[in-house]
Amino acid sequence: QVQLVESGGGSVEPGGSLRLSCGASGSTFITYPMGWFRQAPGKEREFVAAINWDGSITAFADSVTGRFTISRDNAKNTIFLQMNSLNPEDTAVYYCNRGGAVDHLRRSLVLDAWGQGTQVTVSS
Repeated sequence: QVQLVESGGGSVEPGGSLRLSCGASGSTFITYPMGWFRQAPGKEREFVAAINWDGSITAFADSVTGRFTISRDNAKNTIFLQMNSLNPEDTAVYYCNRGGAVDHLRRSLVLDAWGQGTQVTVSS
């Protein structure tokens, strides 16, 4: 398995931006699609965004389309989630994970144990 470490969360006001990072151990990182997920208090974890191995294919949940972008730097075994126009409904713990395909990630079918996640809080 790959160890995943999320970072970059914090507290922002509505309309603000944050950039999350997810570092992964292991030389096989480059060959796998990666995704971001989030879990709000009292809710199930949900898919947010995914990217294929070379960044040529991305997918987003309807709730974040047009506001979030996902990217990756395979040389650094890292993926990113740029979050703009944040609103209180985006408040959650954000996680990353690998998948066998972007479509698998859209269905929250992941390959690794979940990391600690990074907390994002949007409030005025």
